[in-house]
Amino acid sequence: MKDTVLHPVNTLAPIPLRELLPWAVFGGLLMLLLLYFVGAEQGATSVVPGMFVHEFVHDGRHLLGFPCH
Repeated sequence: MKDTVLHPVNTLAPIPLRELLPWAVFGGLLMLLLLYFVGAEQGATSVVPGMFVHEFVHDGRHLLGFPCH
């Protein structure tokens, strides 16, 4: 029998921080926007007129512990 050595075909290189940072900032901004709409989009700070956004995220508010009524 021959001794067979298996070499990895592809190795994963780490992603440089310079390429990862813009995506991390973009994801962070999206999370802050989502947090605003779930936690504060009502009343005096409302960006969207009416109660549509409030009713759309109503159960999410209760799940995350935000008071809304």
